[in-house]
Amino acid sequence: MRVLIWITESSWAACVDQARALVPADAEVMLVHVAASDVEYLAGHPGPGRLGRRRPPPPGPPVREIAEAEAMALLEQARERLGRAADLEARRGRIEREVLEAAEGCDLLILCRDGEPRREPKSIGHYARFVVDHAGCPVLLLWSEPPPGIEQMHWPPHLRR
Repeated sequence: MRVLIWITESSWAACVDQARALVPADAEVMLVHVAASDVEYLAGHPGPGRLGRRRPPPPGPPVREIAEAEAMALLEQARERLGRAADLEARRGRIEREVLEAAEGCDLLILCRDGEPRREPKSIGHYARFVVDHAGCPVLLLWSEPPPGIEQMHWPPHLRR
C-alpha cells in the first residue's frame, strides 16, 4: 500500500498525528509539500520602477533556496513526528497539480481541511477542494482540530427543520 500525506504549513502536525494512527505499519509512506512558485517570483522580482528602471534584487540568498530549505525542514519535522520511515518530496509549482501528480499511483491520499473550522463547504480551501474532487485514488480528508458540533452547523434553507 502506497500512502501520500500532503503536508501544509497550517495543518501538518494534526495531519501527521492522525495518519500515524490510521496508516498500516507495512504501508509505504511519502510526505509531500508543495510551494507555490508564483510567490517566489513575486518576492524575488519587484515591479518595474519609474521610466523603466528596475530596483536591484534584494540582498541575501535567493528566495528559492530559502523556500526549499524551509520545505525540507518542515518535511523532516513531519517524518520525525510520524515516527516511521517515509520518503520526502518538496515540490514547487501549481499546488493542486503538483499534489495530484505526486498522488499518481498511490493507494491513498491523506490531507487535512485547510479552510475555516466549521461544517460548511468553506471548511475546505480551494486547493484541497480541487484535489479532493480530482484525485485518482481514495482520499482521507481529516479535520486539523476537533470539528464543531452539529448544532453549530448552518443548514441550507431546504434542510432546516
